[in-house]
Amino acid sequence: MSKTQEVELRSRTKSFALRIIRLYAALPKSTQAQVLGRQVLCSGTSVGAHYREAQRAKSEADFINKLEGALQELDETCYWLELLVESKIVPENKLAALLKEADELIAICVTIVNKVKKK
Repeated sequence: MSKTQEVELRSRTKSFALRIIRLYAALPKSTQAQVLGRQVLCSGTSVGAHYREAQRAKSEADFINKLEGALQELDETCYWLELLVESKIVPENKLAALLKEADELIAICVTIVNKVKKK
């Protein structure tokens, strides 16, 4: 991964977290919305933290482990976002871009992990 790509992914994961924070702040105050919102808040904001940890990995195995942690958090975030839509708490069109970004981040991380594993 080039330095430019590293900086771009660092920026995208941070931007993703900020979008998740804004989503949580805008959720209805119902118990259901708040419970699901806290879940998506935790998983969605931890993606960037996992990526940053991966950048400081001590070995390739450590790097893979930390990046796979980010992948798990991304997948979990998608789950909570889907529940917000399917429970009709948030209209699908409001979360489409966020789900798309999560899918793109998953694809990027999977590609990186696969390339490192092939070394």
